[in-house]
Amino acid sequence: MAEWKLIQTHWQDLMRVVLSIKAGKLLPSTVLRKLGSYSRKNRLYQAFRALGKVIRTMYLLRFISDRALRREVNACTNIVESYHHFLDWLFFGKDGVITDNDPVEQEKRLKYLDLVASAVILQNTVDMTGVIRSLSAEGFKINRRMLATMSPYTNRNLKRYGDYVVDLKNIPQPFEGAINLPVDIFESQSE
Repeated sequence: MAEWKLIQTHWQDLMRVVLSIKAGKLLPSTVLRKLGSYSRKNRLYQAFRALGKVIRTMYLLRFISDRALRREVNACTNIVESYHHFLDWLFFGKDGVITDNDPVEQEKRLKYLDLVASAVILQNTVDMTGVIRSLSAEGFKINRRMLATMSPYTNRNLKRYGDYVVDLKNIPQPFEGAINLPVDIFESQSE
């Protein structure tokens, strides 16, 4: 009960911070930094913490009682975990450990990893699109459920070790033509 009283007492201060963030006068990172450096005895810190507990409790109650929400959260979590596993597979040098203590170098390595991952995901998407087009042209019916099971985070077609030949004379097809899916996608009966 004391936490409700704390939230009620500091409600205007909480809303003032929220409105300042919405108006762009205050960055969320600044608020987090200030609240993180404040003493735990600070009443505004305690009010935000109490409000966070209330919101978290309400979400957990909704999560427990709503099967569709649990499915959605599970699906999203699986996608994120799949992406992280994909990044781990790509980042195999030095066992995926950044050994440099320089923050600028660490950031560069993470950005390079993200760039390589994005390039591989794009190529996987182009390759999957080509296969889908071919199957559709052969008369195979494509439905949304089948497409939903596909992921661009595959690595079966990649060689981590070996020689790579870059042919600068081989110009790839335009991006628009590579990704466009002009196939009939039907809704399955069970959807």
